[in-house]
Amino acid sequence: MNSIKNVSRRSFLKVAGISTGAFVLGINLPLASAQTKSSSSTLSHELNFFVSIASDSMVTLVCHRSEMGQGIRTSVPQIIAEELEADWQKVIVVQAKADAKYGSQGTAGSASIRNHFTSIRQIGAVAREMLEQAAANIWQVQRSAVKAQQHFVVHNATGEKISFGELASHAAKLTPPDSKTIKLKANRDFSLIGKDVKLTDLDDIVAGKAQYAQDIQLPNMLIATIVRPPVVGGKVLSFDASEALKVTGVVDVIALKPRSIPVAINPLGGVAVLANNTWAALEGRKKLKIKWQHGDKQSHNSSEFSKQLVKQVHQQGETVASKGNVYSHKYNDKNTLEATYTVPYIHHAPMETPAATAVVKGNKCTIWAGTQNPQWAKSTVARELGLSEDEHDNIELNVTLMGGAFGRKSKADFIVEAVELAKASKRPVKVIWSREDDIQHGYYHSISANYCKAELTTNGSADHWISRNAYPPIGWLWNAEAKVPSDSQLALGFGDIPFALNNLSIEKHAVDSFVRPGWVRSVACINNGFALGSFVDELAVKAKLSTRQMWLNLLGIDRHVDPNKNGFNYANYDLDLTAHPIDTKRMKDLINLVSDKAKVEQALPENQGWGISFLRSFGSFVAAATKVSVVNNKVTVLEMHTAVDCGIVITPDRVKAQMEGAMVFGLSIALMNEISVKDGRVEQSNFHDYPVARIGQVPEMHVHIVESDAPPGGIGEPGVPPIAPSITNAIYHASKVRIRDLPVNKVFSV
Repeated sequence: MNSIKNVSRRSFLKVAGISTGAFVLGINLPLASAQTKSSSSTLSHELNFFVSIASDSMVTLVCHRSEMGQGIRTSVPQIIAEELEADWQKVIVVQAKADAKYGSQGTAGSASIRNHFTSIRQIGAVAREMLEQAAANIWQVQRSAVKAQQHFVVHNATGEKISFGELASHAAKLTPPDSKTIKLKANRDFSLIGKDVKLTDLDDIVAGKAQYAQDIQLPNMLIATIVRPPVVGGKVLSFDASEALKVTGVVDVIALKPRSIPVAINPLGGVAVLANNTWAALEGRKKLKIKWQHGDKQSHNSSEFSKQLVKQVHQQGETVASKGNVYSHKYNDKNTLEATYTVPYIHHAPMETPAATAVVKGNKCTIWAGTQNPQWAKSTVARELGLSEDEHDNIELNVTLMGGAFGRKSKADFIVEAVELAKASKRPVKVIWSREDDIQHGYYHSISANYCKAELTTNGSADHWISRNAYPPIGWLWNAEAKVPSDSQLALGFGDIPFALNNLSIEKHAVDSFVRPGWVRSVACINNGFALGSFVDELAVKAKLSTRQMWLNLLGIDRHVDPNKNGFNYANYDLDLTAHPIDTKRMKDLINLVSDKAKVEQALPENQGWGISFLRSFGSFVAAATKVSVVNNKVTVLEMHTAVDCGIVITPDRVKAQMEGAMVFGLSIALMNEISVKDGRVEQSNFHDYPVARIGQVPEMHVHIVESDAPPGGIGEPGVPPIAPSITNAIYHASKVRIRDLPVNKVFSV
């Protein structure tokens, strides 16, 4: 049951860090059962939002999720303001600190809106009803005789109105209504949801006033740079800091605590140089002489490992899902297609590298960091400091803006480094990561191989489908014995194939891990989406059909698909499968939409081609179409389209921006992103050898958003998976060269 109550002004000010508020409303809401399945432990907590309305009518809203450019500090308050009937110009947004009162604060999995839409709406609706009741009491009428409108409550009969500020003290005396009686707005009555509003942080960002983790400055603060083990699991045998200490500005050199596998989200260890300024810290680091014990991961070579994965997926694996019996079937070689696809290690490469500042005094700690998961970071720091659960509130974690994250800043390693060094030095310490640090010591999208096999049918579709994959599982971070992906990972575009197949076998393989695996924007949907989208295109070519037609044929009749019927434990991104169905009609409509908008079947000049692909992920549907030219062995991306059906859209411009960003991210993955490992060490170090898309490589982009009343899906990640296959499919249709191994620059100049 939802628990809604007025809370003390003092408790609001404590968590929000503000100084106004006559009417303070707290809300404890379980995740909306109509939309969310609580199978994930990170989703089982209650939300806790606060709204404050001051006597001057200014509304302060606390946002519990982290802002990394996606616009969540606008969209969450926008939803509350919609139900509150607040004037957006009179809304102040405050970033929540790490606090269990807010339930899960993890900003990941494109979950902030899709999992909490109804809960977020309810707090605005509750506050609105209390303001209406306060006005009704003043006018001595029924609440039905009044209505909140644009920061006022209006008397329906007389037109008289009272401002929210005037009503705040009266509303503060009321008991909040039972959540069961709350009436949410009809979608047709939305005035903010579905509209573009000014971004909360826009003015500060443009003016250079926005505070990122790299911007933190404190009195007496030291800057720390760290030499980390070049191989995961490595340790310092000895080091000589004499030359480093001679650098002007260097204050100290400290050996960090050695770490062992499993590494979890902890630091890697190493040696830190602490200095009065960044230049001195970097120069001092260059002077360190360190002898390492590299451990058993130093034999890892990614090129050989990729070959091993390919060999594995050519063998029958452990069943994930099945239907019929593909192995008793005698395949017709003429109509059968087999293909194997590989994706290398991939790095997040956010423009702002990790940074964190910490102050430790006794058993109390204050932190400033750009983190996607404040409470996870807080609990990790508490363990590091040896604090009991009752002492977690001794840690104050202030969440800054992030200049990109893409999953990297969900980890707490860089935050723990700052805490460890602040404790050791007894001074405030800011740990900064250089670009080289970030690329060579990060968490990486797992290297992978996917195998697909199917036989064409007489009706232009396919059957007797086999899909296999092999990649190091993220679970290895916590369990060194983990070798196979969890069901939640396997659900990412792999175990949820939506095709109308009578015979199907989906299989996984056990794989060892050698570098830190991590969530990179869209996670395993990257490799699974690349394999699926590429294989459908190859089937279309073999069947002499358009790729659009092959997609439509494979999807079959309009229906809702339930992967659980194939024996797969499918969590549907922790969304209720009834409210968020795998709907083949929406899929087909989207494939048709992007194909029509891009005009993919019109004749093109020689050496040009269109490619299309599709994937449903994180509760949303995205189709992509890309046009390329291939001339003199050089690939040029000419035009890109994405069509997205993400249910109810909160802020259209943010959806458009996220899809555009996903196109750029996916283009980088397709054309040139590769982390290679030799002797356990990452070979790349900066953008010269780990390039991301430059302005000149990004083509004309178009985003087509489907209007929908369906519950909202995710938007941060779903735009990425169909991009790479749409590009490589286009390359095939322009050149007849099939790319099955990413990135493209292994074969073509880009």
